[in-house]
Amino acid sequence: MLTAYAAVIAGLIILVWSADKFVIGAAASARRLGMSPLVVGLTIVAMGTSAPEMFVSAVASLDGAGNLAIGNALGSNITNIALVLGITALISPIPLQKKLLKKELPLLILISIIGGLTLADLELNMTDAIILFGSMAVALYLMFLDTSESGEAIVDEDEAAEIENTPMRIALFWLVAGLVALMFSSKLLVWGATEIARAYGVSDLIIGLTIVAIGTSLPELAASVASALKGHHDIAIGNVIGSNIFNLLTVMPIPGLLAVTVVDPLALYRDYAVMMALTLALLVLFLISYRKGYLGRFAGLFLTTSYAGYLASLFFMANS
Repeated sequence: MLTAYAAVIAGLIILVWSADKFVIGAAASARRLGMSPLVVGLTIVAMGTSAPEMFVSAVASLDGAGNLAIGNALGSNITNIALVLGITALISPIPLQKKLLKKELPLLILISIIGGLTLADLELNMTDAIILFGSMAVALYLMFLDTSESGEAIVDEDEAAEIENTPMRIALFWLVAGLVALMFSSKLLVWGATEIARAYGVSDLIIGLTIVAIGTSLPELAASVASALKGHHDIAIGNVIGSNIFNLLTVMPIPGLLAVTVVDPLALYRDYAVMMALTLALLVLFLISYRKGYLGRFAGLFLTTSYAGYLASLFFMANS
């Protein structure tokens, strides 16, 4: 068992590190080949926040643990809303922008509904994967149009500078090294997680919802807390909403793309329902808080308490 725990911890550490290096390598390579900063930001850098989830889901699916992959996608979204945004709001009130209410949150709700419809028959297959990946292409196009019109920067200054200043040979090195490390760490993490699941007699889904989801959401938590402490609250909310969109449209379809996956009914009736309820609750909190102009500590307390309650319910159900 100690080996399995060590594999999970080491896998998560290498996964987070290698995802960052892979994204820098891929983005810098794309820039050296002439891709515009806007397109690089909307695709490679934006998807980079979900790179750990994508690789873990692919490895889990190939190892026959499709529900771990589904749990990873749904659990990461639950963690992002309830834990990441909750802790961020507790640290410092989050200013609300009109664009969040008019564009970004409605888009996330629509995508969450589409994701639920693909799970409704308790099966993820190639058709579902095509629907979700196709929706991702549409979402990227809409984001491209919106960002082009607003002229808004979607990559923070430090990251943009690193991408621009990385030579091609270094970029290619990190691209390849990051990719190899991502595959290795994903395999290590999935092996450790499934061994722990077997030892405690719990499902792969539960492990995906908890250990794996929390671990792969650590980059979002770190980035959001750091942004809040620096006063860049728009980055904190953007990280969460963007990551949740990518999780549903690029992480969740992976099991269906690789093989027909029978979905655990609890993933739909419990975990998807919780994710959808939290997404709608976030909309309500935004509407209530909009006149004040910020999402305050009460909202942060509500979200973090909701997450604690959700984890407690998972623990109770796993042991009942």
